[in-house]
Amino acid sequence: MLTGLRKSWLLGLCSLLLCFASCHWEDAKKNGVDERQAKISVVRFDQMLNEYVESNSFSSLSRMRTECPQETRILLEDIIGLGEVDDERIYEKMKVFFSDTVILSLMRDASVKFKDMHELERQFTEGFHRLKEEVPSVVVPCVYSQFSALNESVVVADSLLGFSIDKYLGADYPLYKRYYYEYQRRSMTPERILPDCFAFYLMSLYPFPKDGERSLLDVILHLGKIHYAVSVVLGHKSAADELGYTAEEAAWCQKNEKRVWAFMLDHKHLSATDPMIIRKYCKASPYTAFFGEGSPSMTGVWTGMQIVASYMDNHEEVSLGELLGDIDYRRMLAESEYRP
Repeated sequence: MLTGLRKSWLLGLCSLLLCFASCHWEDAKKNGVDERQAKISVVRFDQMLNEYVESNSFSSLSRMRTECPQETRILLEDIIGLGEVDDERIYEKMKVFFSDTVILSLMRDASVKFKDMHELERQFTEGFHRLKEEVPSVVVPCVYSQFSALNESVVVADSLLGFSIDKYLGADYPLYKRYYYEYQRRSMTPERILPDCFAFYLMSLYPFPKDGERSLLDVILHLGKIHYAVSVVLGHKSAADELGYTAEEAAWCQKNEKRVWAFMLDHKHLSATDPMIIRKYCKASPYTAFFGEGSPSMTGVWTGMQIVASYMDNHEEVSLGELLGDIDYRRMLAESEYRP
């Protein structure tokens, strides 16, 4: 069972047009409505699937195939790997797969938990309004909800942004305790849908440069600028809020900021390209291995956000879009004048 976040890169013009219509964003532009008044409506792909599996509703299956062909292809081929969507038996296989008692129970619980999407739609709308104000060139994606059988949290395709409601049922959801560690479950709450979606969507628009080796400095500033941008767009008060830290973890970072930076410098980790070193600083884990229990994970990303914030404080003329497009991280560090 796959458990990590993953981006899916697929094309589909027909689905793209249908999905934009569902989101109402393109409709607003075509009708001369101010984009600031356009609203995002989450496409309930999860409901279509649930109705087909639970009620054998062929009208729901037809909607999946005609209204959401791209989402259907991503689910069947890329997420759960049942085979190609053109296979004449693929939908029978899909129904059998999702009729497993454990998965069916998960689907039912997720459907109840996320019966109403109005608040999420409001938050998505506000977030993308703010992002469009900051970065006018950004294309607002079609946003949809799905079931992934615990395989994916967020999926990004060409102008599509999907999130799996079965991955955000709350840290104490009983089934999660069978498959995930406590530190993993902390991010499996409804409150993390917005930050995860915006972070992965921005990562898809501003990916890591493909050329050359990535040093720790490159990684923490690239992730730092992405999460900094998300915090601006979603109105988070601090880097700790954006990363989902507890109050105790936030206090640890504030108290130990100088120590963390000194450790990176003393051990020459900023220039390190060893994936193991980078992973210890940047990946979710019980704590940051270099600093022991009591420290939060992803202290490298937190530090990257502090550097980016310092850089932006020193460069009020730099827009958020310019920041996101900047990959000269050595210059960014130097001009940040970061001194914890």
